[in-house]
Amino acid sequence: MFEGLDAVFLARAQFAFTMSFHIVFPAFSIGLASYLAVLEGLWLWTGREVFINLFNYWLKIFAIAFGMGVVSGIVMSYQFGTNWSTFSDKTGPVLGPLMAYEVLTAFFLEAGFLGVMLFGLQRVGHKLHFFATLMVAVGTLVSAFWILSANSWMQTPTGYAINADGQFVAASWLKVIFNPSFPYRLVHMVLAAYLTTAFVVGAVGAYHLLRDQHLPGPRVMFSMAMWMAALVAPIQIFAGDQHGLNTLEHQPVKVMAMEGHFTSHPNGAPLILFGLPDQAAGKMRYSVEIPKVSSLILKHSLDAPLKGLDTVPRENWPPVAVIFWSFRIMVGIGFLMLGIGLLSLFMRWRGALYQSRLLHLYALAMGPAGFVAVLAGWFTTEVGRQPFTVYGLLRTADSASPLATPAVASSLIAFIVVYFAIFAAGIVYILRLMAAPPHYGEQGPQRDVPTRAAGITPAAGTTAEGHAS
Repeated sequence: MFEGLDAVFLARAQFAFTMSFHIVFPAFSIGLASYLAVLEGLWLWTGREVFINLFNYWLKIFAIAFGMGVVSGIVMSYQFGTNWSTFSDKTGPVLGPLMAYEVLTAFFLEAGFLGVMLFGLQRVGHKLHFFATLMVAVGTLVSAFWILSANSWMQTPTGYAINADGQFVAASWLKVIFNPSFPYRLVHMVLAAYLTTAFVVGAVGAYHLLRDQHLPGPRVMFSMAMWMAALVAPIQIFAGDQHGLNTLEHQPVKVMAMEGHFTSHPNGAPLILFGLPDQAAGKMRYSVEIPKVSSLILKHSLDAPLKGLDTVPRENWPPVAVIFWSFRIMVGIGFLMLGIGLLSLFMRWRGALYQSRLLHLYALAMGPAGFVAVLAGWFTTEVGRQPFTVYGLLRTADSASPLATPAVASSLIAFIVVYFAIFAAGIVYILRLMAAPPHYGEQGPQRDVPTRAAGITPAAGTTAEGHAS
């Protein structure tokens, strides 16, 4: 089965497989933790029961997704010692502290307040419980901060020195942490997490609205999700454009692969919409192009020259086909998100947000779109860094552990079997929870809930109006 494949390729495949499973859960958890904080805050502010019912509904799903993210992350981290020991030795003085900061600040914060958030609504005061929910949401964002800082340093390494043992060490921690690509990656990823969650929430709301348009819980969650799509999708497209310009400055070879530019264009480069990259021949076959638009996007000038992969030694070329298509999948989904946001604004203006079957079917189909976009973006970023683990400084072939191919292959097979068995069961259970509509009366007594909105009682959300947000 694995004949002709070397240990380095299999180690890369194993990390890609486990990381692909892992990354979708933190992306969902980051957005869902913030969504839960918003729901509980709205409940405390208005006293409307619909918000606390939605909070309890999504809290169960968050707990499962959070646990699956933790488990998959632990397994993934072990591979640094098993399959990538040379990489760990070379980069440990820089990346080790960053990972430790993530545990000490983010994971401890999340773990410390998670129990209160999950089980404390009727055991502690409402304000203290809301504080715990906020701390879990902040913890997920702090975790993203440190993880993306570490990953961004591997993409755009700065602030380092190399000691006598050939290890990277920090010469300036500020430059290591706030490396050139980090702000762009952090914004892009956090927005992606929020959109991922929004489209899952929107799909669940749409599913229940297709069955009953008058359910208040699905109406509220669908309205909130569509606001997020309408407001954040355009911001994400702009953030992605800025991230692309930063990548052009610091990782131009990655952009060449993303654009499919095998050859240089001294008088303006075309935007290649589709095509079949032929890396062996160094050309794009059957391409569909718009003349000079790539130069306009990347250089803001129709005639601006752009270099191609013909200016780069072949041994430094990344796998162009993977990057070319994963980038297009990510961008395509981004515009589909923008489209549903605009359609929701139109339907909201017409007063048909909860009645439009077309919009609901669109939202239902877009439910997994955020996860696909996150994976496509991650493949674009990480495969585009090849053949380096630390861009331009440490090659992937020089980062792997000295393992035999059968050893890596056997562990890869074991991961595939176990992951599909365990995580498939978890995902099926989450889908079963989503298939049931939110129920009322789960939050217990509400006598102490503050109601700041004049004329609104704690039970106001039990009516069928559901127009908040």
